[in-house]
Formats: sequence, structure tokens, C-alpha cells
Amino acid sequence: MGKETILNVEDLQTTFFTDNGEIPAVDHVSFNVKEGEVVGIVGESGCGKSVTSLSIMGLVPQPPGKIVGGKINLYDKNLLNLSERQMRKVRGKEIAMIFQEPMTSLNPLFTIGSQMTEAVLIHEKISKKEAEKKSIEMLKLVGLPRAEELMKEFPHQLSGGMRQRVMIAMALVCDPQVLIADEPTTALDVTTQAQILKLIKDLNTELNTAVLLITHDLGVVAESCERVIVMYAGQIIEEAPVDQLFEEPKHPYTQGLIKSVPDIRSKEERLHSIAGNVPLPGSVEKGCRFAARCKFAFDRCFAEDPEIYTTSDTQSARCFLYDKEGVGADGKTSVKS
Repeated sequence: MGKETILNVEDLQTTFFTDNGEIPAVDHVSFNVKEGEVVGIVGESGCGKSVTSLSIMGLVPQPPGKIVGGKINLYDKNLLNLSERQMRKVRGKEIAMIFQEPMTSLNPLFTIGSQMTEAVLIHEKISKKEAEKKSIEMLKLVGLPRAEELMKEFPHQLSGGMRQRVMIAMALVCDPQVLIADEPTTALDVTTQAQILKLIKDLNTELNTAVLLITHDLGVVAESCERVIVMYAGQIIEEAPVDQLFEEPKHPYTQGLIKSVPDIRSKEERLHSIAGNVPLPGSVEKGCRFAARCKFAFDRCFAEDPEIYTTSDTQSARCFLYDKEGVGADGKTSVKS
């Protein structure tokens, strides 16, 4: 029996309206997350990963941002149809988020305990004492020592790794069905990064919470995710199970990303890099957004925007090289890395 789909994003479009015109930060993005699944969204800075997560949470700053199309279904409920008051009941209770920098997410003026218990009391009709007990249990669950004492301390008294664990505890204290982790290890040292990723994976297994892990680090994806979504310039350009993506990446951009990962077994003196830069959102008016950086690009790539083509039962890529009716630059319909 297959797992039930918890989160289903359909044709999501998020645009920023600026003095220089409309900027489509998230452009017709569709994906789903099933119960207990860890899905990674990966891509360079500026590709739309974080705006996608903020759109799901209803936290896109308005103005200048606005969701202009699509659906975000949590089970059978479209979050885009909810009022701000209704959305506040969903945030933290049904879907929660861990932000990049815990020091800016935790209020420096309040103790850890007051912030934890407030999160519980907003969503659950229990006493303050019961909320405190539940908060302490969650702090222990995320591996924090002397949890009772930590409840009385302020964020600045904790290390970066401890603050991130507090953020995870706060996100999970009301048992959400979906946890969005936006670059949860960015500001941490390598050892603490490994601990936080293991913690998220362990909690995913123990609580069966679905996780949407947003990162630019392919090592994090390989370590933690079951399925991977690759984004580029506001679009999804490839989707596959994690092992399949690393063994046989289809899109030229994904191939370049994987080649760019340093390998201690390699004797090459120079690291591989993808030529050029990510285009500014909205700057490519026609054609494939990766065409200017792609060694396989041909005339059609600069004239038309490719759709997502299915390359196997579990993998798809936004590239004309996989259009069964079209022909690639090499006269074939596929390309190897």
C-alpha cells in the first residue's frame, strides 16, 4: 500500500512586483510530499527554493511579493484559500518550519521556555504547566541536556547548535505532519551540521513527520533525502529518487552540479565548475533558462521553453534532449554525463 500524499503543490507561481517590473521568483512549480518522506529541494542561491518554502507557509512578504497562481494542498485543504487567521492555526500545528538562522528566529528578549510554551498554548487547549512539561520533553527528544534549566535561559546564552536544536524542538512540539527545513545547517560547523541532519532524520523516523529539506549542499541531499527536486531560475528542472539522481543525472545542470562536488579519489587539480551565472529572475524571456550555460544547447533551446519530460517511471527532466518527438544536438534523444 502506497504512502498517502500530505502536501501537494500544483503549478505554484509567486511573483515580486518591483519598480523594475514583475519578477517571477517561483514559476509554475509542482511537486508532492508523502507521509514520512524526506524530500530535498536543491539548487544554487537565487533559484527559488526559499521563496517556495515561504509560499507554502504563507509568509511571502506582501508587498512586494504575491502568490499569483496555483494550489498548495495540505491533504484536501488548499492553503491559498485560507484567511491569515486560519493560516495561523495551520502554521506550527499542521505544518512547521525551521529557518536558516536561529538567532534571528528566536526572540532575544524572552526565555527559551516562554517561547516554547507559547508555541504550544497557541495551538493546544492545555494548561501552562502541561505546556511546560511538553516543551521540556521535546527539548530532551532533540538531544539537549539539562532541559529544565534551558527553559530559563535566553537565546544568546546557547551555542549555535543548541539554538538550532531549540528551533527544531519548537517546530515539532505540536506534532506537525510536515516539517520544512530551510538550509537548517548553513550557519553551523561541520560536526554540528552532521548532528543536526542526523537529528532531523531520526525524528522523521521516530515521529513519521514528512520533511521538505531545502539546501544548496548535495552532500546534505545524499545523506538525508529519499527523493530530490532540482530547481533552477524559479523552475523545477529535474526530479528523481536520490540514488538515481546521483547515479544517472539527466539534466545538464544537474550533471554539472554533481561534477562540481569535490572527490578525494580524483587526481584532477582543478574542480569542475558550470560556466556563467544563474540568470536574474525574469531576465530570460524565451527559451530554456539554462541554455546560455549548456554545452548541449541547440537552436530550439533558445527559442522554446522546454516542458518536463518523463525519462523513466521515477525520473523526469526539463530538457529537449528527452523529447521523444524532437531531436537533440547530437541527433539523439538522451545524453550521458
